[in-house]
Amino acid sequence: MSHDDFNFEPVRGLPEELPKGEHILWQGSPDFRRLAREALAVRWVAAYFAILCVWRIGVSSVENPLFVSVMHAVPLAIAGVIACVLIYLIAYVQARATVYTLTNKRVAMRIGAALTMTLNLPYNWIGSAQLDLKPSGHGTLAMELIGDTRLSYLMTWPHVRPWSIARTKPALRCIPDAQKVAVIFADAAETRVGEPQITRKSAGPSGAVAAE
Repeated sequence: MSHDDFNFEPVRGLPEELPKGEHILWQGSPDFRRLAREALAVRWVAAYFAILCVWRIGVSSVENPLFVSVMHAVPLAIAGVIACVLIYLIAYVQARATVYTLTNKRVAMRIGAALTMTLNLPYNWIGSAQLDLKPSGHGTLAMELIGDTRLSYLMTWPHVRPWSIARTKPALRCIPDAQKVAVIFADAAETRVGEPQITRKSAGPSGAVAAE
């Protein structure tokens, strides 16, 4: 029987029902294989252990036959495989716990496997966005926040633009059909930011209420 760890959510990926006038344009999650490669550096880990194995064989072959030297490198190879499997497992758990949502008013990011939180980023908080598109069609859409909005790099990693620590840029990491998602994001942001913002002021002496 299937089990959903987030079946308490009134709307998938969101902590509460959408307000009147707001609707979902797109939802998605990272591809865990891409997340393992791009965010968790699984290829670098594999290369590191491969270099260790070659080095161990080279050092051992000075005094031992080749077969014995290869056997000396087996523990390192096993350790490398275990490390890569663990990285893929972490990436899978992260991807499964993550839901990115674009609505007509904001970007919402439900992130975190152990400590789950939801980031709500209205479009008028976002100054610009950059798309890192891969040949496979996967990509990362990083957003630069404006004003006094600050996010913790450690708390939001790996759902951030890499190495933007001083000014954390939240990102939709390793998403499929990234070009299509970027177009949806751009259209929604342009429409939302272009809407007139109406605020109420206190009534004047004549009892009229001014709007701006």
